[in-house]
Amino acid sequence: MWRLPATTVSRRSLFLLPLAACLLFSGCLVPASRMATYREQYQQLCEKNKALEAQLMNLDAHSRKLESQLAMTEGELTTTGRRSRADRRRLQNFQNERDAIYSRFGEGPLPSGVGQQLAELARRYPGLHYDDASGAAKLDADILFATAEADIQLQARQMLDEFIAILKSDEARDLRVMIVGHTDDRRMEGDEARDIYPNNWHLGASRALSVSDYLRVRGLREDRLGVATYGKFQPIVANSSEPNRQRNRRVELFLIAPEVPVVGWTETFTRVYR
Repeated sequence: MWRLPATTVSRRSLFLLPLAACLLFSGCLVPASRMATYREQYQQLCEKNKALEAQLMNLDAHSRKLESQLAMTEGELTTTGRRSRADRRRLQNFQNERDAIYSRFGEGPLPSGVGQQLAELARRYPGLHYDDASGAAKLDADILFATAEADIQLQARQMLDEFIAILKSDEARDLRVMIVGHTDDRRMEGDEARDIYPNNWHLGASRALSVSDYLRVRGLREDRLGVATYGKFQPIVANSSEPNRQRNRRVELFLIAPEVPVVGWTETFTRVYR
């Protein structure tokens, strides 16, 4: 067998030993402790990567959910927009009808002098609210009546007397008065109160009748008066708090020109009662 000469082996060894030393001291051969550290860092990076992937999946799912909600919201906005446009058209129709009535029967729902007097009366009595656009006057029930009662309180009579004086003036003598009683949503408390007013219908009607009787006794003609109640079913605001319930307890007086049709007044619906 052919062999390298001894001198060749010695020379090759002399060449490889410096190369090995170079590799060793240059860091190409990594110590075991450092390798363990690298493995641990690699494991931590893998775990962080998994956590980031999970977060990415959650964000993707949340994004899809938001896109779905956005699509639903856009659909609801479209529907709301259509309803709003329809409501505006109905409101415009009502306003056109009101303007037609005003142009036929006068410039406003009430003679100007009567409206001015009622507005001044409302400024002096906080429990009275007057709307010059509709001719409606609202009396807070807590001013007129004690809780769960229908007898008019003494402190409210001065206000009603001044109200009656306006209605008895020459300018207002032909106006009709529709009196409507309203309550909150609470049932009568106590057996005695329920014996008198079994429910809010009875209480609302009794309060409207009390105001009607007061107007009649003070000199208003009976044929000018009408009485109604809606009980708890026409709240101004939701019955969600005591201040709101107080607003809903009220008696409304609608002053109506004789030419304006009113349900229940036979002379304004002659075709029905022929």
